[in-house]
Amino acid sequence: MQKTSPSRTKSRRRKLTLAASLLGASALLGLGACASAVQNRNPMGEMFPAVIGKSLEGQEVRLPLGEPSVLLLGYVQDAQFDADRWLVGLLQIAPDVRIFEVPTLVGFFPFLFEDTIDGGMRSGIPEEDWKSVVTIYGDDADKVLDFTGNEKPRNMRVLLLDSDGKVEWFHDRGFSAGRLLELDKAISNLNGA
Repeated sequence: MQKTSPSRTKSRRRKLTLAASLLGASALLGLGACASAVQNRNPMGEMFPAVIGKSLEGQEVRLPLGEPSVLLLGYVQDAQFDADRWLVGLLQIAPDVRIFEVPTLVGFFPFLFEDTIDGGMRSGIPEEDWKSVVTIYGDDADKVLDFTGNEKPRNMRVLLLDSDGKVEWFHDRGFSAGRLLELDKAISNLNGA
């Protein structure tokens, strides 16, 4: 029987732990879409719930911000395609508000893999954009989910919040160039332009 060195055993154990964590996180993210379906709702005119997330830079972010902002809420990884279309459109119209992509991971298990999940997102997002990606986990994720619902989870929930946190504009049916122009007009009206 061949004896394994302690350093080699430690390295192997670390690799197995990382592999198990990644597999677990991938499986859980996939299951998140099926976990708890909440009927979609339109929160226009309502106050966005006070929640705390963490940017990919590792900074705590309290939402709402206390200033006008656009939030792109996503509940599953497959929503990234819709998020990218919204982000490209928003960057082209260059609105005078802060824009945040807000992955919202409901349930206890994603919370256990928070570091692994955030690390995976960091590896696919340029560092200069990390401050604009704010992940919400746990009870706060549940509050957001209840606020918008998660039917058709591949569609982003796009919200324009005023400085008080009230939803001034909302859309959850996938990217639409016409809706982007409508959002641009709502932002201009909010800013008094």
